[in-house]
Amino acid sequence: MHGGELSDKSTMPRTGAVVVFYNPDAACVQRANRLAAIMHCVVVDNTPAVRAANELGLSEAVEYLPNGENVGIATAINQGVEALIRDGFEMAILFDQDSEPPASLFTELPMVIARANESGGRVALAGPAYDDARLRGVAPFVRFKWWRLERVTPEGDQPIDVDFLISSGSCINLQWWSSIGPMEDALFIDFVDLEWCVRAKHRGYRVLGVPWVRMSHELGGEPVRVLGRSYPMHGPLRHYYQFRNAVALMRRSYIPWTWKTTELIKLPVRIVIYSFFPTQRRQHLKMALRGLCDGWRGRLGRYS
Repeated sequence: MHGGELSDKSTMPRTGAVVVFYNPDAACVQRANRLAAIMHCVVVDNTPAVRAANELGLSEAVEYLPNGENVGIATAINQGVEALIRDGFEMAILFDQDSEPPASLFTELPMVIARANESGGRVALAGPAYDDARLRGVAPFVRFKWWRLERVTPEGDQPIDVDFLISSGSCINLQWWSSIGPMEDALFIDFVDLEWCVRAKHRGYRVLGVPWVRMSHELGGEPVRVLGRSYPMHGPLRHYYQFRNAVALMRRSYIPWTWKTTELIKLPVRIVIYSFFPTQRRQHLKMALRGLCDGWRGRLGRYS
């Protein structure tokens, strides 16, 4: 039953999808076309060139919003969500261009939120468990604790209150979008989903992990193994955004100290990993340190 069914008077909420493109290949386009065949799909394209939808091979069913430049994941998500709101949608499911959602995700996540709406629950976001075979299989849900993250195994038939979910595969309750506010454009890419979840919870809304829905998703770039443990690896520019935004968020009063203490432990560990294990070690370290400085100074937006 997964926590109960909708009442007889209720209907499945009107749900649309937002997919963010960045230099998509043919497989990404095919995924968007398959998605558009089952629900309204807005594709926001951050590729630094304006291309027509038919040139890409997108279906006519796709609502295509090309930016002609990389405006960042936050701005792209906001553009897609606002397009759905203008068309009267009640829910928005977010996807990266390489996400492979199961069929159950399209009904189960909106139903979890709809049941909460019926009972007066203030649920901002619901999301699946994530399966990344490169790391450790199904990733746990996360809650913030002092100096550590509490990792919650995604089990059972009831939604689990969590502190944040990654954006890809998650379903936003558009009823509360204006109250919580959009994703923060100035963060550009990293920690965008975390900041939005923390802000939602700070304003009294819930974030729910849905353990019986599983989505295959690669968390980060190709991982490196350090002392028997796998760590997702990105390029030097992504590490700039990671370090910059982590420091910038640690300076904000509404960000919980539980998360801040965990990041204080993680940051030096990441510095060591990025200094010794990837290729381009010097460039990784240089960008990480530049990110630390810019975050402390409050310099946000796109890196230049």
